[in-house]
Amino acid sequence: MTAPPVGTSPENMGPFAFPRNTQETSVGPANCAFENFTFSPKMKIFAAGAYSGRDIDFQIDQSGHQGTQIDVAVNYPGAPVVLMLGAYEPTIWNVGWSPKTRIAAVLVSGYHRQVIAGLPAAVPTLVSSHDNKGACGFFYVSTDKLSSLNPMAQMVFGHDVDLVYPAKDGRVVIGDPIPADIPLITATNRSPESYRSPNAPLAGKAGLDEAIRNGLLRDATRADALAWAAAHARLPKNTALPPVAGGSPPSRAPELFNAYVVLKPMKIPAGLYGAHSATFFVPKGVPRPTGNPGHSAIFDFNTMSCVGAVCMMQ
Repeated sequence: MTAPPVGTSPENMGPFAFPRNTQETSVGPANCAFENFTFSPKMKIFAAGAYSGRDIDFQIDQSGHQGTQIDVAVNYPGAPVVLMLGAYEPTIWNVGWSPKTRIAAVLVSGYHRQVIAGLPAAVPTLVSSHDNKGACGFFYVSTDKLSSLNPMAQMVFGHDVDLVYPAKDGRVVIGDPIPADIPLITATNRSPESYRSPNAPLAGKAGLDEAIRNGLLRDATRADALAWAAAHARLPKNTALPPVAGGSPPSRAPELFNAYVVLKPMKIPAGLYGAHSATFFVPKGVPRPTGNPGHSAIFDFNTMSCVGAVCMMQ
């Protein structure tokens, strides 16, 4: 089966200040089918998405990954539209549409949690992700993942995808460019912000900044890195290793990329993966922070241990 065609996403999204949404549950559908919806050949199936949207400063699930958001603007008055929206990372899909556009149904998928904002409750929706173990399985939309889209569309709708719109920087326009003087419509039953847990700490860089403001962290200095190298050099040598002519190489000071010193008990913010990862120094007498470190490294002076993938390179 051939992959669906890929369209461009017009830059002009018109006035795009959404708030609002439909329903989504933590348990996926038991059957890979919509309730109270029948696909018509007159409808158009448009797929849109990306690996992730733009970062938001809170989580929407317990995956430990920072939440993202993709604003979806639909302008296609020519026929009823069925949307297939997919992202790998936990994502809020914030949907709006032009006055003459009719959204007939929305299928949302991804690896981590996916939620919908902006749609009226009357629009049929189906959320099937890896994490909610939905009966449809999962997909996400990317130019290198197109081969999974038509099989999914055939399974759910009995029809191939008509066009794919890759999202960029957390935004995608589906259909025609939207003139600046045409306001988008969005339902008022739930906003993207409503998915924020009032008890959950901020994620990513916002969470680290909040920890500094609350006196839980401070920025690390070169002196902190050198203190670790000096303490590590004083550790008993591994006698199972043969000696090296000229002596053993000195312990190398850790890199100070996004580095902090832990001052009090704390939980590591979610979303510290890849370029968002951090380095934490834990002084003696301070407990190691809890939570998911992601790709971050923790240098613990209490145990003289390093936790994290980069520790093998130190």
